[in-house]
Amino acid sequence: MPGWQCGHAAAPKRTKGTKGDRDEVRAPPACGGERRVSTDVRVLAVANQKGGVAKTTTVASLGAAFSDEGERVLLVDLDPQGCLTFSLGHDPDKLPVSVHEVLLGEVEPNAALVSTDEGMTLLPANIDLAGAEAMLLMRAGREYALKRALDKLTGQFDVVVIDCPPSLGVLTLNGLTAADEVMVPLQCETLAHRGVGQFLRTVADVQQITNPKLRLLGALPTLYDPRTTHTRDVLLDVADRYDMPVLAPPIPRTVRFAEASASGSSVMAARKNKGATAYRDLAHALLRHWKSGKPLPTFTVEL
Repeated sequence: MPGWQCGHAAAPKRTKGTKGDRDEVRAPPACGGERRVSTDVRVLAVANQKGGVAKTTTVASLGAAFSDEGERVLLVDLDPQGCLTFSLGHDPDKLPVSVHEVLLGEVEPNAALVSTDEGMTLLPANIDLAGAEAMLLMRAGREYALKRALDKLTGQFDVVVIDCPPSLGVLTLNGLTAADEVMVPLQCETLAHRGVGQFLRTVADVQQITNPKLRLLGALPTLYDPRTTHTRDVLLDVADRYDMPVLAPPIPRTVRFAEASASGSSVMAARKNKGATAYRDLAHALLRHWKSGKPLPTFTVEL
């Protein structure tokens, strides 16, 4: 089977053969402004309008890996379903306050924060957030509600990771507007990239209007099965159509994903499984990228 080679290319490339027809939608510039290398707080949005791509698992597991590295971590749940909140051991239906009240300016952000068993802090969500989305639509500056809230937490955290909902509504726009970078989890299956073009247009719009400094880090392959050539073909198609970097390492398919969500913990709770190792490697690469400017590893496919 063709192998993957870790490198720092902009996107996976075929070593021979021709590219297929490219989609007319291209990835927006990786950098919406000069890349900032510093020890200041970093805000990472994890977003994809398609559900079922291990987005919430990615947020929880990256957060746990950052915490293991000694970072002060805040996770933000922007999904009205509250999946991140539930997966980290908090019942969305029993929250006294949540991100809903924070976005509407009814409470200060610190009043809604809760802790997790893995040393992180969570700004939780529940179904009330759907109502906040409707109410924000009637307000001026609605895309900046989360950014205003995070600004009030300056100095309390080193890394903020935002779990955006599987949509392109005002909540996702809030996540992208508040973020320094965005990562796109992508399941390695046929048709998994449908809608990516529309999402990339949204990222480009945010870069133009509400957050010129937003950077697109690239696609993160999830539920990856190295035994199949089909997986490789899907990722090559994404790279060809959208000219988007594909980050390494890919996150392998593992039963630990389901077990972690059911038990109210991240996949990192089982330290030796392959998924935990991949997330730990990715978190380490991100921290190194942020603090020293070292390029993020990407994959090149040998045919």
